[in-house]
Amino acid sequence: MAKTSVIARSEKTPKFSTRIVRRCFRCGRKRGYIRDFNLCRICFRELASKGEIPGIRKGS
Repeated sequence: MAKTSVIARSEKTPKFSTRIVRRCFRCGRKRGYIRDFNLCRICFRELASKGEIPGIRKGS
């Protein structure tokens, strides 16, 4: 989990548009972010294996 201060800082509008930091809405992780689902790869995998993301199922 990311610190709440880091998450709050990322929600502010940046001075330049290239400084936007997209974070997972569930845990706050910034690396491995999947834009289509607003999740990081770890949270995406957990929810997909539980079947909580509609339209996603395991490949193998």
